Amino acid sequence: MNFLIKLLVQYPILLFAITIHEYTHGKVAEFFGDDTARVMGRLTLNPLAHIDVVGTLILPMLAMLSGVPFFGWAKPVPINIFVMNRSQIMLVGLSGPLSNFFVAFIFGLIYNLLRIYNFEMYSGDIIFIYGVIVNIGLAIFNLIPIPPLDGSKVLAGILPYEWADYYENFIGRYGFFIILFLLYSGVLGVIISPLMNFFIKILLPNSIVW
Repeated sequence: MNFLIKLLVQYPILLFAITIHEYTHGKVAEFFGDDTARVMGRLTLNPLAHIDVVGTLILPMLAMLSGVPFFGWAKPVPINIFVMNRSQIMLVGLSGPLSNFFVAFIFGLIYNLLRIYNFEMYSGDIIFIYGVIVNIGLAIFNLIPIPPLDGSKVLAGILPYEWADYYENFIGRYGFFIILFLLYSGVLGVIISPLMNFFIKILLPNSIVW
C-alpha cells in the first residue's frame, strides 16, 4: 500500500478508532461517578481533543513512511482512581478495547452485507476492510498487560492488591520502553498476528486483503 492510500485511508481510520477508544474510557468512568474527562474537555468525539504529538502524529507518519507496523495511540483520557473501586477501574480500562472490537464488528457487518447483496463498492471496500483491521489491532494491542496499556488495568483488577500495586509501580517505570522493544524487535508482531488473524478471518471471511 503506497503512502497516499495509507494517509487517506488508514490514518483517518486510526484517528477514528483511537477517538472512540478514549471517549469510551471517559464515558464509562463518568458512569461510575468520575466526571474528570468531561470537566477537562476530553469527553468528546472530536479527535483534536485526543491527539498525542508522538502517538497520534509522529509515530504513525514514521510507520507510513518506513513500512514498520502501522500503529499509534491517543492522549489518555484522565480518570480519578480515588472515586472508583478496583473493579470499576478495571472496567474503565477494558471498555476501550471492547469499543474497538465493537467498531470492527460494525465495519465487518457492513462490508459483508454489501457483498451479500452484490453492492458495487468499487475501491471503497478498502475502507471497511481497514476499519476492521485497524480496530482489531488497536484492541488487541491495548489488551497487552504492560503499563500504561489497558491490559495492565485489567490485570491489576484481577491480581491481589499487593501484587497489583507492585506490578504497576515496578513494571510501569519501564512499560513504554518494553512496548517499544517488543514492537521493533518483532516480538509484538509474533504475539499479536495470530490473534488478529483469528478475529479478522471471522469478520472478513471472504476478504482477499488479509
